[in-house]
Amino acid sequence: MERTVSVVPEAGLHARPASKLVQTANRFDADVSIGRADDGDEGLVRADSMLSVSGLNVGHGESVRVVAEGAEAAGALDAVCDLLTSAVEEDGGDPT
Repeated sequence: MERTVSVVPEAGLHARPASKLVQTANRFDADVSIGRADDGDEGLVRADSMLSVSGLNVGHGESVRVVAEGAEAAGALDAVCDLLTSAVEEDGGDPT
């Protein structure tokens, strides 16, 4: 399963958005990969690695391709794409 989306968070896939993406990918029994939409399969990196995700240097408004395989691939794809297409609060505050 795969989907191409535009990155909404102002910070792109750096710092907090990348961390949230990795945490989200790790919640599922699926192998999730992400890369720039134009880079093909060789540009995909594992979405469960903060170093790999932040190393993509994807900015706000860029298109990325998300690929998921495994038992919970559909849920993982939905959750990761929802995160990428939503603004992320940058203040770091936790209201709880």
